[in-house]
Amino acid sequence: MGLSRAELFAAIRRDKRLDPELSQRALAEKYGVHRRTVRQALLSAVPPPRKKPAPRATVLDPAKPWIDDMLREDASAPRKQKHTARRIHQRLAQEYDFDLVSYSTVCDYVLARRPQIEAEVLEGRRHLTGMVPQVHLPGEEAEVDFADVWVRLAGQVVKCHLFTLRLSYSGKAVHRPVDRTIGVSSSVMAG
Repeated sequence: MGLSRAELFAAIRRDKRLDPELSQRALAEKYGVHRRTVRQALLSAVPPPRKKPAPRATVLDPAKPWIDDMLREDASAPRKQKHTARRIHQRLAQEYDFDLVSYSTVCDYVLARRPQIEAEVLEGRRHLTGMVPQVHLPGEEAEVDFADVWVRLAGQVVKCHLFTLRLSYSGKAVHRPVDRTIGVSSSVMAG
C-alpha cells in the first residue's frame, strides 16, 4: 500500500534530515516521484492542495440562464403552477428552439438549481431568524386560565370549571378540573 501525500512528504524530510548529503535526484528515485515533489517536500511539511480542474462545458450551458429565469418566476407562483422539469424541457424546445439537451440533463440541473434559486429569492425577503431565550425566576411569573368542561361523573354529565396554571420558570402546565358544586378536584374524587 502506497504512502499518502503527507506521509511521503514526512518520509522525504526525515531522510534528508538523517542524511543531509542525499541529493534531490536520489530522493526522487528512492520514492519514485518527480524532483519537483521532493523540492516541495523539503520546502514545506504540508503538501500543496490539489488543483481543482476547470468545469467542463456542457450542452446545457447556453440554456442555463433561460432555465434560471423560469425557476425565478416559479418562486412567486402558486405551488400547482410551478414549472416541472418536463415543462421546462418542452419550453426550451418550443420557445427557444433549443432541443440539443436531453430531458434527464434538464432534470438533473433543475433538481440541483431549484433550491439554490429559492434560497437566493428568499434571501432578500427573509427576516432574521433566531431565538431570544427567556429567563424567568422561580415563582416570578405564571399564566392562569379558566374554562368550562363537561365531564361524566358517576354516570351523569356535570359542568366543571378547568383551572389552568402555567409556571413560566419550569414551562410546565398544571390542569385541574374542579367541580364547583362540591369544590373538590377530580383527581381527589377519582382516588
